[in-house]
Amino acid sequence: MEKVNLAEKLALFSEHWSPKVVGELNGQHVKLVKFKGEFVWHKHDNEDEMFFVIKGSFRMEYRDKTITLNENEFVIVPKGVEHRPVADEEVCVMLFEPATTLNTGDAESELTKHTLEHI
Repeated sequence: MEKVNLAEKLALFSEHWSPKVVGELNGQHVKLVKFKGEFVWHKHDNEDEMFFVIKGSFRMEYRDKTITLNENEFVIVPKGVEHRPVADEEVCVMLFEPATTLNTGDAESELTKHTLEHI
């Protein structure tokens, strides 16, 4: 039962699209990630995902619309919905998702992270 300082954790890494686990609860991971550029189109057949913007902004693209998320805003992407995060500038995001969630979902690529670092 220790507190977590998000700024301190975010200072520990600089790579983009590489989520780091900073907490676990009820089978869920709390992750921090930095985005820059375009991610891959993908979906998660069995997991919802929550994206909470800590610093910066990004667009969550869906096949039929785009949502811009700014600091202190979040979106929940329901399971089965194809999506792609896009960030013109670096953005820091907190993710809440089941521990089983693969970052690229059904789209295996060079961005896929099968094992996540705990920081």
